[in-house]
Amino acid sequence: MTDNIHFDGHNEEEFEREDLGAKPIIVFLVALIIGCVVVALLLKGMYSYLDKYETRHQPALSPLVQQATTDTRTVEPGDVTKFPQPRLETHETVEIDAFRLQEAQTLHSYGWVDEQAGVVRIPIDRAMELLAQRGLPTRPQAGVVPPSDVNMGKEAARRSDTSAKPAKKK
Repeated sequence: MTDNIHFDGHNEEEFEREDLGAKPIIVFLVALIIGCVVVALLLKGMYSYLDKYETRHQPALSPLVQQATTDTRTVEPGDVTKFPQPRLETHETVEIDAFRLQEAQTLHSYGWVDEQAGVVRIPIDRAMELLAQRGLPTRPQAGVVPPSDVNMGKEAARRSDTSAKPAKKK
């Protein structure tokens, strides 16, 4: 059984001639621009309405409160010092350099922390040397009697007591 399949192709096959023209793209872009403008105008109107609504519904101020004559949303350069701390930085690089210099001077110098209580500050390198010489302070473990002269004497007497031990033979 032989099937002779013969494909001659179609003479009617060609490329699709309908491409997207420039007109639909331009119409879409114009509609997009118009839509953006309409949304911006709606938002501007809505915010102005909400601002007016808020000012109308403000509670009456006490007569003891001094009325601010200027809009508090605008800040003059001289008014910045009146704001409480922490404030926004105006010149970050200059301010951080001064802060780091002050920190370095504190870390590498002697000085008083609290002169009344006798607390001093020493350079970090010297503190590390002293820590290496003396070691870290420790606290006694729970259930352990801290060392004292009496306890040390009792421990020395216990170690030197050989009456309960048999004599060593040589």
